[in-house]
Amino acid sequence: MANTEKVRLNKYLAESGLCSRREADRLIEEGRVRVNGQIPSPGMKVNDLDKLTVDDKPVARREKKVVLAYYKPQGVTCTEKDRHAEVTIRDVLDYPVRLTYAGRLDRDSEGLLLMTNDGDLIDSLMRAANYHEKEYLVRVNKPMSREFLKKMSEGVLLRELNERTRPCFVKEEGKFVFRIVLTQGLNRQIRRMCRELGYEAVSIKRVRVANVLLDRLKPGEYRPVSGEEKRELYRCMQKRKTLR
Repeated sequence: MANTEKVRLNKYLAESGLCSRREADRLIEEGRVRVNGQIPSPGMKVNDLDKLTVDDKPVARREKKVVLAYYKPQGVTCTEKDRHAEVTIRDVLDYPVRLTYAGRLDRDSEGLLLMTNDGDLIDSLMRAANYHEKEYLVRVNKPMSREFLKKMSEGVLLRELNERTRPCFVKEEGKFVFRIVLTQGLNRQIRRMCRELGYEAVSIKRVRVANVLLDRLKPGEYRPVSGEEKRELYRCMQKRKTLR
């Protein structure tokens, strides 16, 4: 049944699972979107009765909001199309609804990915300004010193990016393993932080995003995020919006 509620075009594209709302704005600005064959006007609102295309390809109707907790294995690239990637998310996650990752993991890392067709959720979780927590277990190549753990928690100047990381929670879990909770997502952040301090991250596993835990999932497995867990995730998202 068609949903006749009118919403802004960028929101509709995000809710269709095609992209985030920010990416939708870019597609619209680049003139790649058509509504009923016409270039859309600024602030245009649409519903399921309208015919939408991006790059002349039909846009699916908005789906019921789906969130999956997925264990991304090592070696899988968080991308939809990359001719250099040997294995992508699209290759390994078979699900009847088109889903996009909310916060990527680099190819060599493993663990929890939230997959969803909710563009607003994707935007919220990927904005560093929202301070959503992401928790990792990291193994390094040599025994850790107290100085290393202290500097990791205080923030590290990443010279490649000319940016200092935010102070964060760091806890030693073993001679070579530590737990870290980040509230930002700089490119290959943990690996860069370790390298700046003379260590190499041998393995990185993400075990939590906001309130959602990797729990007992095994590589390649997924489970629906539903019930109170899903409601708490959305409460967390709304709370961060009001704090901005």
